[in-house]
Amino acid sequence: MLNVYLLRHGETQWNADGNKYCGRTDLPLISNGIEQARELRQQLAGITFDAIYASPLQRAYSTAGIVCEDEKITLDERLIEVDFGEWEGKPKKQFIPENQALWDAWMADPATTQAGGTGETAQEVIDRVDAFYDDILQKYNEGTILVVAHNGVNRFYLAHKLGMPLSNYRKLIQENSLVTLFKLDEAGELSLHRLNSRY
Repeated sequence: MLNVYLLRHGETQWNADGNKYCGRTDLPLISNGIEQARELRQQLAGITFDAIYASPLQRAYSTAGIVCEDEKITLDERLIEVDFGEWEGKPKKQFIPENQALWDAWMADPATTQAGGTGETAQEVIDRVDAFYDDILQKYNEGTILVVAHNGVNRFYLAHKLGMPLSNYRKLIQENSLVTLFKLDEAGELSLHRLNSRY
């Protein structure tokens, strides 16, 4: 059984500014995000990780670096945030009125609707994140790893593995620098032990 400690990165300026959609834009952590990661380092201090993985976007790998200090971090492109297309850099209150029909289509069927009209579908996200975890299970069918990624990819993966309709992905909460803990068995079946927790 593989234990996966899954994090969303610490806070960025766009998170603080009304939660602008930040997909591939490579923003740094702000001071509050750095402090969130430091607090999490203290909370997880007693846990030994066999491996640490992060999205190559700096908000994710910086969070991993603070939480795990000098330990080796492996960056993996498959953990990068959703490509939000034309929604990038905008809060919902701005982009929904620009194209209400597109937002309605995304909420009804994100699996086949491109985010922001030109971005990824949820199924494309799930395919790449699933492939990441499949590869991890080939290396570690037991043990404990840390994965630092993003709000969108984490929620889609969890919704998929829990058998939820993907249209319900927003019902899973992923706040900055809080812990989600799940276990994967050798067949890739997921059991959720903590969600959005202060460990």
